Amino acid sequence: MKTLANIIPKFDNAKVLVIGDLILDQYIWGTVDRVSPEAPVPVVWAEKRTYVPGGAANVANNISSLGGHVELVGVTGSDEHAKLLMQGLKERRIGVKGIFADESRRTILKTRVLAGHQQVVRVDWEDREPLSQELNKKIISFIKKNIADYDAIIIEDYGKGVVNRAMLEDLIKLADENKKIIAVDPKEDHFQYYRKATTITPNRKELENAIRNLKIKDKENKLKLDSDRLFTDSDIDLAAFEIMEYLELESMLVTLGEQGMKLFEEGRHVTHIPTQAQAVFDVSGAGDTVISVFTLALAAGAKKLEAAYIANYAAGIVVGKVGTAVTTKEEILKRIK
Repeated sequence: MKTLANIIPKFDNAKVLVIGDLILDQYIWGTVDRVSPEAPVPVVWAEKRTYVPGGAANVANNISSLGGHVELVGVTGSDEHAKLLMQGLKERRIGVKGIFADESRRTILKTRVLAGHQQVVRVDWEDREPLSQELNKKIISFIKKNIADYDAIIIEDYGKGVVNRAMLEDLIKLADENKKIIAVDPKEDHFQYYRKATTITPNRKELENAIRNLKIKDKENKLKLDSDRLFTDSDIDLAAFEIMEYLELESMLVTLGEQGMKLFEEGRHVTHIPTQAQAVFDVSGAGDTVISVFTLALAAGAKKLEAAYIANYAAGIVVGKVGTAVTTKEEILKRIK
């Protein structure tokens, strides 16, 4: 615990580049005391509306709230929601030089309507088309010019078009050449694109679906894993190591909800870390917290197991808050102690 506590202050010196799909999270807060006469749905008396950065922007927000230096790379539309998102990022001391506006796209907006602590409905407005080649080149050019300034790179893949095969191939090669940590919050049908990343942080469902999608075979062209059934915990362990070997990863951190998380490392080392959540109000954004804190700790010099424990404490804190939330160094230190 003393070792973990000594790592936290070093966050201030870490520099992280975050790349991925940018989302504006809108929350409409209200109360419910009756059912609509028009349909069997609750009537929410709206009281206030708030906006927070979501998606890759939430990962950057987590890093900034912990004292790390962070630059965000992604795409917005040219609309009012883009202005709200950019304003929120600047208020949170998040670098925005790598954000490009595209008039042909809309800024992704996720609206959640809440009555007390209960989410009533979510409405998403988004584009999922891949980026144009021109925009792809602009992003890669920006990363090439600035990669030397950062200790680590996070790829936040929500499957909304920013993270694509061409970009990942260039990006992972760049990170490898410059000896940079590269961590990926994966999209289950993009696993084959993450070859030679440092680490990936899937949840159990994403890992199970990746097993089904990848169809990893042995030298005799036989499937190593029979994926047409329910997976046991031992199946998950075996699958994690097979995917690590297949993608040439150094580690994999799998989040397991109420069961905590598992860290898989080279040499077939696995460590189960029990959950530190004391109360669970909202799990939205918990995965963002895990990858941001795990990577920030690695950039600050922590070993992978130390970084995983710190990320687990951080996740236990944010799920106890309502809405897309972040934590602070003081909160993590208090929970550790």
